[in-house]
Amino acid sequence: MAGSLKPKQDVEGCRDQMVRSNTFFHGGTSSLLSTLITFPVYKTVFRQQIHNAGVSAVVRQLYSEGHVKLYRGVVSPLLMKTLGNTLLFGLQDTILHQFTPSSQNLISPSALPALAGFGAGMVEAVVCTPLERVQSVLQNGKNDRNLPTHKSILVRLNAQKWFSGYYRGLLPITARNALGSFIYFGLKEPLKAAVEGRGLSPVVSSFVSGVLSSMVISLPLYPLTVLAANMQKQVGGENKGVMASWKTLWESRQRSVALLYRGGSLVVLRSGISWGITTAIYDMQQKYSG
Repeated sequence: MAGSLKPKQDVEGCRDQMVRSNTFFHGGTSSLLSTLITFPVYKTVFRQQIHNAGVSAVVRQLYSEGHVKLYRGVVSPLLMKTLGNTLLFGLQDTILHQFTPSSQNLISPSALPALAGFGAGMVEAVVCTPLERVQSVLQNGKNDRNLPTHKSILVRLNAQKWFSGYYRGLLPITARNALGSFIYFGLKEPLKAAVEGRGLSPVVSSFVSGVLSSMVISLPLYPLTVLAANMQKQVGGENKGVMASWKTLWESRQRSVALLYRGGSLVVLRSGISWGITTAIYDMQQKYSG
């Protein structure tokens, strides 16, 4: 009897491992489409963050640069988002399944997805900060002449120390990603269940869940995004710490919360669409592969 159970257990273990592996793959592929769709909005937001300009001014600037340059720098966010979500969804699921029954007695089961998301977000930040650094330099229009290509940026960053080069802005990025993942995975399933309870389809419910979660995340964590973008936008120059960079940013925004949040409405729009698409595609893939 025991011998007959062992092959069955092996098959179930192998199947469970495949499901775990699928979370990595589905996390990456779900972000691919959403990144391509929302990149023009992202670029507009980024220009607002670093130039402190209005939407119309940024749109005119992008229009004057031409449609060829509209997707300049898309490679970095495409790699970053695909790699980031591959790690985020895969590691969150992996960490979640590492919690033992004893830990579930100490921590509410409903809080475990959020805690697993916090850990996954920290790992994602460490891996993806160099990509975000390159992306920030590329998106800054003032670097077009001196640093026009990925290669020129990499050469300059390679000549610097890691924490002033590739890992500039690591602390605000880690805080943003870890807290954002904590909130996202904590709200994802409860929001989806609440929307499904109103009679909407699973795909629509997943999309709405992603949109609502991103709205809760985007606004409170937006200043961290602005801080990271301004720390990373140039190569060389004065290497300020986080607090000094925050002070400079706050002064440049005339100590105004409204100016600090310039571009915030577009962030909510872009983030909502992006995470709505990502969540819907990911849940759909998980459903049909399971």
